[in-house]
Amino acid sequence: MRTMMLHHPGMIEDVQLKCETLDIQEPKESEILIRVKFCSVYRTDLHLIEGDLPVPELPIIPGHQVVGIIEETGDRIDEFKKGDRVGVPWMSSTCCRCGYCKGGTENLCDLAQFTGLDRHGGYAEYITVPGQFVYKLPDEIADHQAAPLLCSGIIGYRSLKLSGLRSGQKLGIYGFGASAHITLQVAIHLNCEVYVFTRSEEHRIHAEELGAVWSGGSNDDPGVGLDSVMIFAPSGVLMVDSLKNLRKGGTVVSAGIHMSDIPKFPYHLLYGERAMMSVTNATHQDGLEFLKLAREIPIRTEVKLYQLEQANQALLDLKQSRIKGAAVLTID
Repeated sequence: MRTMMLHHPGMIEDVQLKCETLDIQEPKESEILIRVKFCSVYRTDLHLIEGDLPVPELPIIPGHQVVGIIEETGDRIDEFKKGDRVGVPWMSSTCCRCGYCKGGTENLCDLAQFTGLDRHGGYAEYITVPGQFVYKLPDEIADHQAAPLLCSGIIGYRSLKLSGLRSGQKLGIYGFGASAHITLQVAIHLNCEVYVFTRSEEHRIHAEELGAVWSGGSNDDPGVGLDSVMIFAPSGVLMVDSLKNLRKGGTVVSAGIHMSDIPKFPYHLLYGERAMMSVTNATHQDGLEFLKLAREIPIRTEVKLYQLEQANQALLDLKQSRIKGAAVLTID
């Protein structure tokens, strides 16, 4: 099978994924073999490639937002069958024994493994994964539009849940890429006003096209107090800047897996029962809830398609904010 393989981490401008051919990995008893049709490119992939996230073993095939068709299932797989259309998210497996797993917060499991980090991911023609976190996909959502939902969408949904945002409230979004443009649609569905902070003029226009009531730069004043804030850009400075626009009792949520250091700031910005928190992965239940909601809204993802062999260009375009919505690799 064709793959795009990472051998050595480094800046995407200098380190290129290599197009290589590997044997297809046969599924073990609790695994599924999937023929990949689309794989969305996400900032987590960029963090992995550039060394922000330590990779347990190299070389590795990145990619974790996979849409494909099941080719074969292991003997212990009962929920899925050959020919099913499925999606593969970031979470790959957990221990199923610890307090987090038993308590419904398996996203915090210390032994969790991740697609495209601990095991080969979706920048390939085939992927073999445990069945634990695989999802059946709604027929109403096209394959290429479903791919970004599997991490960008699910993480945004969990961020909204943890923020405590309620119908009719005001949400601030800092950074406007794949996850943010999906989260905005969910928030509007909840009858919330959305204020978008981004340095890209094209992204500001996109946000307002999707229904944002205001857009501006990270230092601009939206003219209102925000009840909740989502930080999608990997900049710790924004955690502090956003506090200046947050109402008392509000929450700032960092939705990323990696962020630069948060600078020192005066306590009065946090005072007033304001809260800062991170989101760590997502539970299987988060995914089930979100995919059901995505069908009901319905969410429409904006995608830019690249061939598998163009993965390096897609990652570079992502880093340089040249993508409107999400980048998606098509494998044919």
